[in-house]
Amino acid sequence: MTRRSQKKSPNPKIDWLAVLTDPLLQQILALGVVAVGVITLLALFRGTAGRFVDPWVGLLRYWLGWGAYPAAITILLAGLLWLQHHLDRPLEWRWRPLVGAELTVFSLLALTHLIAGRDDLWGLVGKRWGGGLVGWGISVVLSTYLGWPAAVLILATLTVLGLGLTFDVTFSDIKRVAGALQGMLTGYAARRRSTDHALDQIPSPRRRPAKPAARREPQQPVRISQRQSVPPASPRATSSPHARLASVGEHRRTTPSPPETKSELPPLPAVPYLQRQFSLPPISLLDEPEGPVLTDEEIREKSQVIRDTLQQFGLPVEVTEVRIGPTVTQFGVTPGIVERSGSGGRKVRVSQISALADDLALALAAPRIRVEAPVPGRPVVGIEVPNSSIQLVGVREVMESEEFDKLDSPLAIALGHDVAGEAVAADLAKMPHLLIAGTTGSGKSVCIKAITMCLIYTNTPNDLQLVMIDPKMVELVRFNGLPHLLGRVEVDLERVVKVLRWVAWEMDNRYKRFAAVAARNIDDYNRMMRQKEEPIVPRIVVLIDELADLMMLAPDEVERTICRIAQMARATGIHLVVATQRPSTDVVTGLIKANFPARISFATVSQIDSRVILDMPGAETLMGRGDMLYLASDAGYPVRVQGCFVSEEETERVVGFWHEQVGRIEEEAPWERMMRPEERDQAGGQVDEDELLPDAIALVQETGSASASLLQRRLRIGHPRAARLMRMMEEMDIIGPPEAGGRTRRVIIGDGD
Repeated sequence: MTRRSQKKSPNPKIDWLAVLTDPLLQQILALGVVAVGVITLLALFRGTAGRFVDPWVGLLRYWLGWGAYPAAITILLAGLLWLQHHLDRPLEWRWRPLVGAELTVFSLLALTHLIAGRDDLWGLVGKRWGGGLVGWGISVVLSTYLGWPAAVLILATLTVLGLGLTFDVTFSDIKRVAGALQGMLTGYAARRRSTDHALDQIPSPRRRPAKPAARREPQQPVRISQRQSVPPASPRATSSPHARLASVGEHRRTTPSPPETKSELPPLPAVPYLQRQFSLPPISLLDEPEGPVLTDEEIREKSQVIRDTLQQFGLPVEVTEVRIGPTVTQFGVTPGIVERSGSGGRKVRVSQISALADDLALALAAPRIRVEAPVPGRPVVGIEVPNSSIQLVGVREVMESEEFDKLDSPLAIALGHDVAGEAVAADLAKMPHLLIAGTTGSGKSVCIKAITMCLIYTNTPNDLQLVMIDPKMVELVRFNGLPHLLGRVEVDLERVVKVLRWVAWEMDNRYKRFAAVAARNIDDYNRMMRQKEEPIVPRIVVLIDELADLMMLAPDEVERTICRIAQMARATGIHLVVATQRPSTDVVTGLIKANFPARISFATVSQIDSRVILDMPGAETLMGRGDMLYLASDAGYPVRVQGCFVSEEETERVVGFWHEQVGRIEEEAPWERMMRPEERDQAGGQVDEDELLPDAIALVQETGSASASLLQRRLRIGHPRAARLMRMMEEMDIIGPPEAGGRTRRVIIGDGD
């Protein structure tokens, strides 16, 4: 009886650690610390007094002297941060600011005590002033063993070091700020000299020159021919793209006048805006980033729901890590051990957790859940749960990140933030081409605009040229007039084929120029040209916002041209960024996929579309509005990223910055010559037609009939080109005029003629 009663009523033990770490108790203690800080400040400024308050304030004054005031503020701030840690979001504690603040306070206590009480150090302690007992102890030790001047010097040095640790300021930051100020002063002086020189060139009203020189205002539209040689740009600074975004004055580049060199192309007049100084846009034109959107309480609740749901299905797990992203939060789940009667038990299989994705979505009341099993590089299963609200990721915070800085490339682009909130950036030069796909409204056009913003932020018009194709006519047209843009944004589908044909011709022309000087790629060629002080070759990025419309117009020719450019254009500095909203096999063909190893997939309708783009499922579970899967060219598994958002205001500010420097440029596109018959031979547009014209003539003479469909099938060309060949043969009197009813044309000159 006694034994049974002892077994039923064991002596319970109190878990004091669980009691002290209870969130409610922590919040109560934080409120108490805030109250102590407020009362201390009021007592120091004689706002209150009492039996307990006066001894407490006197103790602070005795030990710290004037340091009692920052001590009271520190108590108040500590309580507020403690309360914020439990109510709003968890804080990331770093040792450098804490150590720096303590070092600064103690150094200032001793320094002020040593300076104010040089004759009587102990007297300040009795007056409850100076550095108090703490300041007196430090100052006495240093002044006794080192002397008064050395003690002051050491304490001042420690104060500066503590301030640097507190605000996380390094010598490189100081050097960068000093360089920025020097650059601003230098730029201001250069502008003053150029203004004074321009004023000196203005003739006096009483003395008019005989032949006034024609002067063109930089803000007025100018027409520029692409036949002219591009002036050489100054060598690219060795600093990283992140350092080049610090300020305008620091990154000013001077474009020298082009020397007189022999060129195969006829010389044309110099372009006014290319002879001016260029300054890259300041990072202040972009919006500041937003804060996190998920609280600590929501994280604990969702973690508990995941554990309970899987436990109900007999799968014991433990949430070991949480990675908060702008769109989703990834809960890292470690599989547990399922106990079996009569045996040791077995571990939970990863496939069992993946099979319960729908049940987890139901328990968490989430629209979609993606299970990453396992997370690459970590021994956990990632359960990605959408946040209640999506945080916008700005281009600025990614461009200021360390990941963007590490690339150190002129074609570095900001992609967004991953599920852990870390910045994701990529180098377009290493991709070397990018394929983007997703449903309507998922974020493809915004992604292209973000890529464009990064490129024009880190490159001048002499280093980079853009070719934009926008069949939708509304997304990219706001970049018209940008000095980096060749011509205007092409919106006419009939002209797009000629644009791609010109890109292929430019690629071949660059290979010939590289071979003439034995250069392997564009970097070697530009390095040789800079050494000879001759014009360099700018990089070209072709951005196509909708591929499906082009494939419907001329599928064979578009596919062949794009694949040829993608296969060979990397060494010439030409890169493709192609987007489509219809990721089907007739648009994204096998040849196109093979030449675009780097891909971005936004939300898709079905798993089949996801497999077309990424060769694996997953894109069908994305949330839309910039949520994407990025598959790098050297990676075997995609990374989930919340893409950068670019607002209309940001675009207007950056484009307006370039317009203020060079004016709104109305530049004639180089492919315009291909559309004028009298200039096709010079621009390269007639080369393809001349090569196929003899084949077309031989074909119609052999078959005895002529039609556009026959040329399409036998010569493997598109309908527009076949129609042009038919028109040319008609002008040469090889075939007859069109027949009624769409019948084949009569061949006038046959084999027997």
